[in-house]
Amino acid sequence: MSYKIKHTVKNQVNEPMAMYITQASSTPFYNLLGGTKSVQSSDLDIITLARQGFPKKSLLALAKKISLNIQELAGILHISERTLQRYEDDAIIKTEYAEKAVELARLYTRGEEVFGSIDKFKLWIKTPSLVFNGEAPVSYLDTSAGFDMVFNELGRIEHGIFV
Repeated sequence: MSYKIKHTVKNQVNEPMAMYITQASSTPFYNLLGGTKSVQSSDLDIITLARQGFPKKSLLALAKKISLNIQELAGILHISERTLQRYEDDAIIKTEYAEKAVELARLYTRGEEVFGSIDKFKLWIKTPSLVFNGEAPVSYLDTSAGFDMVFNELGRIEHGIFV
C-alpha cells in the first residue's frame, strides 16, 4: 500500500477582497435629514455628509420627523437653544452638530428597522426602561456612549435577548 502525501501550503492566508470594500447600509437615512437621495449610503458617504454639514432647516426637519422639540434637540447637540435659534434657516451648521444629527438619523432609521415602524420606535425611545436605570433612552443621546448603549439595546431587541 502506498500513501500519497498531500501538498499543503503553510503560513498562507486567503482573504476575500470583498472584505476590504465598504459595505453599503441597507436603508438610507437621507430622507430623515430632508434629502431625497434614494441610493444606498456607505460609511464614507456618512463621513462626507457630516463634514459638509447641512442647513439648519434640515436639522429642524429631522427634529420634527423624529418628534423631538427644540430643547431636546439642543441638549443632544450640546448647543444652547438660543444659539440654535440664531442660525439662519439656510446657514450650514457646524460639523460637530451635523455629526450628532447624522447619528440621530442613523439611530432612528435603525430603530424603524427593528420595530417595524418609526412611530413604535419613537414611543420606545421616550419610554423609561429598566435597562437605562428607569430613564428614557432618549435621555442618553447626549453622549456617544449613550448612542452606543441605545444601538446595542436595539441589537438585543432585534435578536430577542431581553436582559
